Amino acid sequence: MKKMQWFNEPDQWEIIGDNSMSMQVIAQTDFWRKTHYGFTVDDGPFYHASVGGEFEVKVKITGDYKARFDQMGLMIRKNEKTWIKTGVEFVNEAINISAVVTHENSDWSVVELKQKPQAVWLKAIRRLDAIEMQYSLDGESFTMLRLAWFPDNTPVMVGLMAASPDGEGFKALFEDFSLVHVPDKRRRDWLNQNS
Repeated sequence: MKKMQWFNEPDQWEIIGDNSMSMQVIAQTDFWRKTHYGFTVDDGPFYHASVGGEFEVKVKITGDYKARFDQMGLMIRKNEKTWIKTGVEFVNEAINISAVVTHENSDWSVVELKQKPQAVWLKAIRRLDAIEMQYSLDGESFTMLRLAWFPDNTPVMVGLMAASPDGEGFKALFEDFSLVHVPDKRRRDWLNQNS
């Protein structure tokens, strides 16, 4: 984690051990493009590594959510017009599992949880031209939230994001972060066909 880089670095953040980080999320920040609201915002904190090929990224998140739309989770980003964020978004005093997929314009998928878990585990898997987003309430059993198209054969920035569009910020804790390459399915299929 120490070799990762900031996009919109917050004033207060700390690396904890080898794979955890805390931050004070910057107030009045967000990631969004055009749809419904008519504005574009790209100023939330995002701590990332550059990765090519296929990969799996996982993290456990805990937030002291206070204001509407307080959010934290994972981000996969090609550039300012092509990105995905997935994680928790605090809306109507409820914990929502959220995904925003942006290709020029943003869209939003959301699942409201009946309970308020202390922590949520997130996983995103990039294979071929798709990103699969999953969540878990126990770190063991994962549920798919969304499968979204994402450009193939291009390096991306992958890491931890947070934002507080309507609020004054909040304390965010990311634990057990991992980012690993997964075998290239196309290469494996080709080897199987030609062996």
